[in-house]
Amino acid sequence: MPEILTTPTDLRAALDVGTFPDGGPVRVLDVRWRLDRPDGRPEYLAGHIPGAQYVDLDHDLAEHGAPTDGRHPIPSIETLQAAARRWGIDAGDTVVVYDDLKNMSSARAWWLLRHAGIADVRLLDGSLRAWTSAGYDVETGDAETPAPGNVTLAYGSLPVLELDGVSVFADEALLLDARAGERYRGEVEPIDPRAGHVPGAVSAPTTENVDGDGRFRSPEELRSRFRMLGADDGATVGVYCGSGVTAAHQAVALTLAGFEPRVFPGSWSQWSNHPELPVATGPEPR
Repeated sequence: MPEILTTPTDLRAALDVGTFPDGGPVRVLDVRWRLDRPDGRPEYLAGHIPGAQYVDLDHDLAEHGAPTDGRHPIPSIETLQAAARRWGIDAGDTVVVYDDLKNMSSARAWWLLRHAGIADVRLLDGSLRAWTSAGYDVETGDAETPAPGNVTLAYGSLPVLELDGVSVFADEALLLDARAGERYRGEVEPIDPRAGHVPGAVSAPTTENVDGDGRFRSPEELRSRFRMLGADDGATVGVYCGSGVTAAHQAVALTLAGFEPRVFPGSWSQWSNHPELPVATGPEPR
C-alpha cells in the first residue's frame, strides 16, 4: 500500500526534484474548509505551500441536492474528474493534501480521490502548521495555473456504506460516530434537523486521532483506541460524522491502524433528514 502520510521534510524534498522517490510526480492540494467558515480561499491566498492548488470542498468535493441526500453528497465522477484535471493531476501522480485544521477537512480529499482510483494520495501530517513550524516558506496569492491533467477517475476503490445498509451494518458490526460527544448524545445539534445518533453506533470523536500538534497518533496507539471501542483486528469498521467530512479523517486513522473503514458519506445530515429512520440519544449503554 502507498504511504498515507508525508512529512514537511519529505514533501519539501519532493517539491525540489518534482517527484517522490517512492511515488510519482507531486501535486499539492490546499483544502481549507471549516463548518463555520466554508470558504477557505482567503486563507489560501494569504499563504499556502508553493504551487498548491486551492480546492473548494463545498463545490469540488461535494454535490448539492435535496436535504435527504445530506449536506455533502459525493460529487459525480464527472465533477471530480474535471476538478482533478484542473488541478493538473496526471495518471501516476502522487497527490499530497493538507489544510490548516489538523487534516480534518483535507482528509475528505484523501478519501474521495482514493475512492475514485488515485492510488497514491498522502496527507501532510500536522497540516500547514507543521510546514511553517519546519521553517519552510509559503506563497501568497494564487499559485501558477498548471497544465490540464489527464487523470481518468472511476469510483469503487474503497468500500462505501449507503443509507439503506446502515442499520443492518450497525447491528452486525462496529459503526463509529466521529462527531463530538455532545452531538452524539443529542445534547446539542447546531445544524442538522434532529439530535442524537444512529442506533447502535459508538461514539468516537475524531479529534482523539491526533496529538496536540495535529499529527496522527501512532498506528499502535490508534489500534489500541479502536480495539477499546470494539474493533476486531483487521475488521471492517463503519464510520459517519455530520456530513461526511470528518468521517474521512476517521477513515484515515482506521487505515493507519490496520482496519478497513467503510464510510457512510451521507452521515448524520442524511440520516436525520429521513424522519422514518430511528434516532437514539444519551450515552452508550454499558
